[in-house]
Amino acid sequence: MTILRPKLSHCRKLLGLFVALVLTVAPVAVALTQQAKSNEELLTLSGEVGHSGGRLVTSLRAEPKTLNPVVATDAPSQEVIGAMQADLVHINRATQLTGPALAKSWKVSSDGLDYTLTLRQGLRFSDGEPLGAEDVLLTMRVYLDEGVHAPQRDLLIIGGKPITVRKIDAQTLVFHFAKPYGVGERVFDGLAILPRHLFEKPYQDGKLAQIGSLSTPADQWAGLGPFRLKEYVAGQRLVLERNPYYWKTDTQGHRLPYLNELVFLFVPSADAQVLRFQSGETDVISRLGSENFSVLARQQRGYTMADAGPGLEYNFLFFNLNDLGDKTGPETARKQKWFREVKFRQAVSAAVDREAIVRLVYQGRGAALWGPVTPGNRRWGNAAIAHPARSLDKARQLLRDAGFRWSNQAQEEPALVDAEGKPVEFSILTSSSNADRTKMATLIQDDLKQLGMRVQVAPLEFRSLIDRVTQTKEYDACVLGLVSFDADPNSDINVWLSSGGMHLWNPSQTRPATPWEAEIDRLMGAQLTVTGGEQRKKLYDRVQEIVAENQPMIFLASPDILVGAKNTIGNFHPAVLEPYVLWNVEQLYLRSGAGNADQ
Repeated sequence: MTILRPKLSHCRKLLGLFVALVLTVAPVAVALTQQAKSNEELLTLSGEVGHSGGRLVTSLRAEPKTLNPVVATDAPSQEVIGAMQADLVHINRATQLTGPALAKSWKVSSDGLDYTLTLRQGLRFSDGEPLGAEDVLLTMRVYLDEGVHAPQRDLLIIGGKPITVRKIDAQTLVFHFAKPYGVGERVFDGLAILPRHLFEKPYQDGKLAQIGSLSTPADQWAGLGPFRLKEYVAGQRLVLERNPYYWKTDTQGHRLPYLNELVFLFVPSADAQVLRFQSGETDVISRLGSENFSVLARQQRGYTMADAGPGLEYNFLFFNLNDLGDKTGPETARKQKWFREVKFRQAVSAAVDREAIVRLVYQGRGAALWGPVTPGNRRWGNAAIAHPARSLDKARQLLRDAGFRWSNQAQEEPALVDAEGKPVEFSILTSSSNADRTKMATLIQDDLKQLGMRVQVAPLEFRSLIDRVTQTKEYDACVLGLVSFDADPNSDINVWLSSGGMHLWNPSQTRPATPWEAEIDRLMGAQLTVTGGEQRKKLYDRVQEIVAENQPMIFLASPDILVGAKNTIGNFHPAVLEPYVLWNVEQLYLRSGAGNADQ
């Protein structure tokens, strides 16, 4: 979603999930050290010790829309923000375990309702201003403000009520949950702590969404991440520089990050990104398609390519099931009558050749899907969900049962018509900038042609597509993809709740449109407050079964995580959670002899 991300997300993962990595598991936080001179409580990271200097260059398919973590929803913005901000408790993207971050410790009350977090002492934002409990209080107030529309807000509503927070002292805060929460501390990952001295006045003035543009002067923006803003050149690049106040060290006591600069080039196409990487202009590359990965893997001249295995991206086809009210014309009403018929959706699913999609779109570097949980998420998949082979015979029978028939039977390709004799014709929107999804839509077009359906593929610029789906609702069907940012089901809660903005087939319902959607609401609400992993699994298994029965989303395939890096890059350990390559950017370094190292 591009990959659509509900940043939608910043999504949260379950403790102890096994990750299918093919490379060395990356370093994890292991110890707290006291810096006597500055009285800073710094976090020490284990792993390969590097050395300081140099710049690392990577590329983004589009310019970030903002540097403001409160309003960012696009992937480029979130990748840049991830290098500039930090959270209270962090999910290690390689191990998927939670660990201390800005909060050095936390404890949970016996009833599971109160989380007491203790901040590290002596920490400062990248502009030198101190971090304290007041910054956290403002952060929570902003994220929970309904008028702000922060994408993180849904994850902070537990048991129907927002999390509350109170300050005990300058370093200690208590977060109160209305009900016990199944994944407690994981809530705090992805909540960038905002500098009160920069955010409070714009928030009070109702101008929060207006701050944090890419053209913001470097000395007027700050965060707690390993890098801070240095330079923005419109249409070309964004340059970050080392945060001198960053709060992590390596095992030898050297303050991280190692790199002096992190540069994001704006490169508009996948092929152009590959050319930049081949020529040495960029040092790392991720979000590779299988074709480009194969080209690079055959050469491997001074760089290493890695297939990290299945990720958490799921691609799917869905139909317009929105209640359009007075805007519903006769043609749209007729199509929606088809789309609302569950046997029609089941027939489409039966006709889709998922194995062909994996073979032809991903060159085998991916997995066919029949549900939202990919093979990369081994903990939460429901093994009872059937994986039926493609069957046109089954599809035809389902269509007959739903009242459809075929006209012009003597022709080689008889046309499918509904009970009124109207031909079944509709269009599928897809993103013009995502070649993989355009191929998927084209393959589906061919699959459905064999059922007598006339389908048109309509590529649109991504923002126009999202506007059609979420705002104007002017579409028949669409192929999109979502990426879970955590393996835990709660990461996608705004997809499954009928009131969720990412409930794509009929978003933001005031009440569930169908009994089965109401049941999903109940199950997702229940699993939020169950602390036992086994019981949560049963509840989410049932959600997957309901989705499989009703097919509001026809799941297609998931790609492997395909990445690469120059051999001069140390601590390169790709993960299956985003950001795949830069998740440990503070530990990436240039090995001795690297041309741009600044020793």
